[in-house]
Amino acid sequence: MSHDTLSDLLRFVRLRGALFFHVDCTAPWVTEAPKAADLARAIMPGSEHVMEYHVVTHGSCWASLAGADPIRLQAGDVIVFPHGDAHVISSKPGMRTKPDLDFLFEHRSTQLPFMLQQGTTETANTVAADVVDSDKAGLLCGFFGCDRSPFNPVLDSLPRMIHVSAEELAEGSIDSVLHFSRLAAAESAQKRPGGEVVLERLSELMFVDLLRRYLDRLPEAESGWLAGLRDRHVGRVLGLMHDHPTQAWTMDEFSGRVGLSRSALHDRFVQFIGLTPMQYLTRWRMQIASRLLTEGNSTIAYVALKSGYDSEAAFSRAFRRIVGVSPSTWRRQRAAEAAR
Repeated sequence: MSHDTLSDLLRFVRLRGALFFHVDCTAPWVTEAPKAADLARAIMPGSEHVMEYHVVTHGSCWASLAGADPIRLQAGDVIVFPHGDAHVISSKPGMRTKPDLDFLFEHRSTQLPFMLQQGTTETANTVAADVVDSDKAGLLCGFFGCDRSPFNPVLDSLPRMIHVSAEELAEGSIDSVLHFSRLAAAESAQKRPGGEVVLERLSELMFVDLLRRYLDRLPEAESGWLAGLRDRHVGRVLGLMHDHPTQAWTMDEFSGRVGLSRSALHDRFVQFIGLTPMQYLTRWRMQIASRLLTEGNSTIAYVALKSGYDSEAAFSRAFRRIVGVSPSTWRRQRAAEAAR
């Protein structure tokens, strides 16, 4: 049975999801989101990297990045901004406004998601006078959080925007967005105990489903970590590393396991991943170590052993080389960030 490398990576980079807004929109309306990094400490203070997503529950709207053509979204569509870029969601293309999410930094006493209205008279006065579309739309808006450092190769494999249509979602055996939308509507209306956790888990499921669909439609010539995962030889090597990260792997052993010469495997791995197999293994071990350092009081020697190093000194040298600071300094810095 093959190793589920994607699941392994998502566990170690601490994927989190949250639904923050359930929005009713009446045209003309426009909302502009700042960079997700500007909101990170308010929405997901424990995550290094934050992505934003939107699900259209009914009606239609437009989404755009700065300098890019707008995309029309229909009911059942979902759009994700993996790199947390600023973006605009509106009833018509070309509309702009100023980001206004300061209330997120205030003390929150109500259970998520927030219920919001878009399309007030004030908003309407800021847009073009010829916008007369009276259609309504509904949106579910939230965030995904994860670790970026020391090593999260999946982020670099993702584009600035992922749009999956309702038709594409209906083709799979699991329509995660439909389930998410239905439960979100119920939880928004009833605010039952445990509702936030339910929606967090379901949004995480949706993200994984979207990743798999994105992977399935990648062109054959595509490179990157996700494309490498799909490749028969590179994917097998990634699976071996993630399944047994502490093993004393060599290029000869990798070569023998996947049935390629050392040089052919080296070149193929670099073509997809951008690192040699041994460079990747070292970085993945550092990601494992960082998780152990931040989630417990384990000794450095114990973390070194669990990361594939017999020597604490060798581990510390490798960690400093990849991360830039010593393991103990990393731990202190993360503890101080969490306290803030």
